[in-house]
Amino acid sequence: MESIQLKIENKVAYITLNRTEVFNSFNREMAFLLHDTLDACEKNDEVRAIVLTGNGKAFCAGQDLKEVTDPDLNPGFKKILDEHYNPIITRIRAIKKPIIAAVNGVAAGAGANIALACDVVVAHEKVSFIQAFSLIGLVPDSAGTFFLPRLIGFQKALALAMLGDKIGAEEAEKMGMIYKCVPTEEFQEIINKLALKLANMPTKALGLIKELFNKSMTNDLESQLALESKLQIEAAQSKDYAEGVAAFIEKRQPKFKGN
Repeated sequence: MESIQLKIENKVAYITLNRTEVFNSFNREMAFLLHDTLDACEKNDEVRAIVLTGNGKAFCAGQDLKEVTDPDLNPGFKKILDEHYNPIITRIRAIKKPIIAAVNGVAAGAGANIALACDVVVAHEKVSFIQAFSLIGLVPDSAGTFFLPRLIGFQKALALAMLGDKIGAEEAEKMGMIYKCVPTEEFQEIINKLALKLANMPTKALGLIKELFNKSMTNDLESQLALESKLQIEAAQSKDYAEGVAAFIEKRQPKFKGN
């Protein structure tokens, strides 16, 4: 079976990590397949929202340690980071479509940080997040040291990275690590509704919002204000803006096309 599954319906691409026997941990093949799948979703005009999730009991347990401990398989940490995880993170942030991390089970190590790099993170109440790196003598990667302090604050993030504490989804929501913790039995229904909502929103505007928030990580105030002005002018030239205004005036629901 493919380690990455793709299903597209109702303008939503569902990307599913599918190495259930190892809790959806990454090997080289799965990383490259995810690159290709994300690229395909970015180029497909029929796709207006993306959901990244996992099969089985886990979202993703990070790196498959069997690969890095087998001399015949081990590509080395430089290749793993430069060719596997860093391109995944940069793709997730660069794609101008909303990406939901539907965290269906434990998210550990790189798996946790891939989830946190997504635009909207939803987990059910039985899920846990673990910065597991220090527990085996490693440091966080996959942008964990970039996003986590910005999401929850320097002190809390540093403690979690050092101690490797397991954080439940409810606590993760309270500390601002994720968007929402939802009841387990309603998880899939909520994910589908959220994805469908995003897929029917003005996709160009959502992509510009994503770009603004990306740049806000490093811009000073003056630069950010200038970028807001530039992208607002671009958004105001879109067909979806014209439709949104017309629908408001006519007191009807807008029908956005994504451009």
